[in-house]
Amino acid sequence: MSARSTQLKQWLDQQGYQDYQLSPASEDASFRSYLRLQTEQGSLIVMDAPPDKEPCDQFILVADKLRAAGLSAPEIIARNLEQGFLILTDFGSSDYLSQLGPATEATMYRDALSALQLMQTRIDAEDLPPYDSALLQREMDLFHDWFLGKLMGISLDSGQQAAWNSIKQRLVENALAQPRVFVHRDYHSRNLMKLEQDNPGILDFQDAMNGPLTYDLVSLLRDCYIAWPPPRVEQLALDYYEIARRNRLVDVEAAEFMRWFDLMGMQRHLKAIGIFSRLKIRDGKAGYLKDIPRTLQYVRQVSAGETSMVELFELLETLDLEQRVVALAAG
Repeated sequence: MSARSTQLKQWLDQQGYQDYQLSPASEDASFRSYLRLQTEQGSLIVMDAPPDKEPCDQFILVADKLRAAGLSAPEIIARNLEQGFLILTDFGSSDYLSQLGPATEATMYRDALSALQLMQTRIDAEDLPPYDSALLQREMDLFHDWFLGKLMGISLDSGQQAAWNSIKQRLVENALAQPRVFVHRDYHSRNLMKLEQDNPGILDFQDAMNGPLTYDLVSLLRDCYIAWPPPRVEQLALDYYEIARRNRLVDVEAAEFMRWFDLMGMQRHLKAIGIFSRLKIRDGKAGYLKDIPRTLQYVRQVSAGETSMVELFELLETLDLEQRVVALAAG
């Protein structure tokens, strides 16, 4: 038994838990881990977040905000901030990704979009960190450094590097032009749980920030883990535009909103591709490689139709990334 496991067992004993079983609950793309605590009274979740790497304070702050807004976020049953353990209510194992299909898609996305509306209209994000230019650029540098450089072994020449810097700047300007709201930052099918009541259950929200209006919307609709036909995605995005307009979150025309949406997605997807690459190289989590082709396809599709992103489309074509990454993901 590791020292960390011993610490957890001792704390659970102090909380009065006896005759329990612990099992892995989910994989996380960070230093956190989640365990299912099965007791005679029912099932709970233990969050193990080493305090030197993943402090719990922000998780608690955002969980309280979500619950106060009437949303389904886990209730914190017990906490040990010094050692980095939380006991949470258990939303089960039916995430959106495993439940989405032709028969369920309409209802499940309706619920997820309704929850997004509440997040953006009821939560005061002023005390959350700002999603600023420096962070937006650092996130896109993950694509350059980890995907192009470390995973694909590609070094950009001076002209390509200049184009890349210009692309990043335009995407940052797009993000900063948008109204600022509560941003979950990972609002997608693996972090939403299908619940019988008050659907969805919202997880993995500890990195929430004060940021661009369309960020969570594009995370949900152009999901890195499941893809839907572009016309369906565009219609859902426009439906949400009408919701945002009625709630006075936005005062631009639909075409401008959709441009925000498209370019915001490109920033997020470039970041995600970099993160998937880092998870493979640094953390040995090769399973994320299979999600890179889908995510790269979003970037290619949007850049092909967006005049301000022609340099990015040409870069993808010149480097032949799509074919190379499909072969890499296939092993």
